[in-house]
Amino acid sequence: MRRVCVLLAAYNGQKWIKEQIESILIQKDVILDIYISLDVSSDNTLELIENISNELSNLYILPYGEKYGSAGRNFFRLLMDVDFSNYDYVSFSDQDDIWLENKLISSIKNIENSYADAYSGNVIAFWSGGTKKLIKKDHPQKEFDYLFESAGPGCTFVLKKKLALHIKNDLISNKDDIEQLWLHDWYCYSHARSNGYKWVIGNQPLMLYRQHELNQVGANSGMRAMLNRAKVVLSGEAFDKVIIQSNFIGQKEIPIQLLKKNTFSSLLHLLLLSMKCRRSNKEAVMFFIAVTLLSFKRLLGGA
Repeated sequence: MRRVCVLLAAYNGQKWIKEQIESILIQKDVILDIYISLDVSSDNTLELIENISNELSNLYILPYGEKYGSAGRNFFRLLMDVDFSNYDYVSFSDQDDIWLENKLISSIKNIENSYADAYSGNVIAFWSGGTKKLIKKDHPQKEFDYLFESAGPGCTFVLKKKLALHIKNDLISNKDDIEQLWLHDWYCYSHARSNGYKWVIGNQPLMLYRQHELNQVGANSGMRAMLNRAKVVLSGEAFDKVIIQSNFIGQKEIPIQLLKKNTFSSLLHLLLLSMKCRRSNKEAVMFFIAVTLLSFKRLLGGA
């Protein structure tokens, strides 16, 4: 059976982390170990996971006491500090979801059947009131989508060891600049695609994605979420994050060159690539509008 290293980032997670761990432990047809990195918390998460760990031989808690401040930085810590050289796959886990019992093996079969290096997929978002909603992320991959978006929620990610080690080594080599990065899932997808790894995005939901007021990055569904994303994109802040991450990875793809040039003509050129920069048509339209506004801003500014 395949050996899987599950990396779980936690923070103030006492309410749901036990249920999350239980759903990981019942995974079928794999051998797994769970590694937990707990950000400095104000609840009883540490005591809870220590009690669980004392009853299990395959759950490990990384040294506690450092403040990371975001799920992204916590996952980067896991990727750098955990030795997964003896595993076949590395999987990411949030602290508050529920995995279906075939999540890992189905993800792995998707990878192997597609001759891919990594997997992500759709999820079923659910709320405490009983509402459920499919969060669709399996729109066809585009030539440059990885420069601007993740391949889906990081909690669906499963990576082959070779890719995971490549990511680990690059993070360690650039550890002084890691604070500049924003989201671990987007970074991993962008790193993988930029370095020629094949990524498959599955259409079958394999987990329940819990939504609550403490979600750092939730399902991003509904009008309010769309408006919040539009605000970030249209402000230009999103493109700043794209450039920062591209510098970290060393990306020199055409859209990156055009963004860095940042002139009216270069942004008009980027407009022509809009449909190659986002997987979803709706997101591609938003991208087109954002670049259009940015290009006219440059024109009016004399750039």
